[in-house]
Amino acid sequence: MKRIAALIALIVMAQPILLQEAAARPAKCVVLGNGMTPYRGTCNFMPDDGGSFAVEPIGKSGFDSVTMVSVTIMSPGVAQVRGLTRDGISSLWGEAKRSKTDPACWLGSDFKICVY
Repeated sequence: MKRIAALIALIVMAQPILLQEAAARPAKCVVLGNGMTPYRGTCNFMPDDGGSFAVEPIGKSGFDSVTMVSVTIMSPGVAQVRGLTRDGISSLWGEAKRSKTDPACWLGSDFKICVY
């Protein structure tokens, strides 16, 4: 019984740390897209399940008209990328592959997203 109580106490004490892990945190971002003004600066990095994540710029109104970019892992090394506009429209950017030379980057046919 004492072991179960100790395990429950450990889980309860670790919960804030586990929840903090999933919270948004500042990161350095590079977002380049066809026809977009390149963005190199601070962003909020929001991790999601399975390595998926989203980023939104800090201190600027957006990546041009896009306010958030999401990278959803579809299979190892392959993701689907979407942008969310100020008007709430989700635009499909397309498939991206993880860079072999810089694993912080995802490369699409006409875009690049890096989070450091």
